[in-house]
Amino acid sequence: MALFKNGSFIDDPWRAIADGEGVPAAGHVIFSLDWWNDERQAFEGSNVPLGLRIEAGARIEDFARDIHRFSVIALAFPKFTDGRAFSTAVLLRGRYGYKGELRAVGEVLTDQIQLMRRCGFDAFEINDPVTEAEVRGGFTGGMSHFYQPGFGPEAPSGTRPWARRLA
Repeated sequence: MALFKNGSFIDDPWRAIADGEGVPAAGHVIFSLDWWNDERQAFEGSNVPLGLRIEAGARIEDFARDIHRFSVIALAFPKFTDGRAFSTAVLLRGRYGYKGELRAVGEVLTDQIQLMRRCGFDAFEINDPVTEAEVRGGFTGGMSHFYQPGFGPEAPSGTRPWARRLA
């Protein structure tokens, strides 16, 4: 799978670990919420970079007290029609002030990337070969104006919502 971040494809420094797998000796691992709940005590007082994968439908309240611990939070899109991770991203960035990498994983398609960015995502794990080819070719969305506010620079901000566009 390809990782698209900051406008280009990069080598992913993170690896996913499976539920039941032991505590890794080094950081840069992404694990499930269940794994974190079972193994969290192993990281007390540690500054090892950690990542958390959240499945669609998980309640933010179940991990909100720990978001400061995670360098990466990966939100799963199990199907392209399942938009629950959009809402989770907005809540993480807006209400909870999460500043780390917010990664979209699963069914990430070209026409969603622009909207995912507006919700606060800044990294995209792309599995679909057509999407990867389109993104490598420079296409990540075709909308130029937005009604709802988003994260990131917009012009004009605050007024005339029908005229919002990326700055």
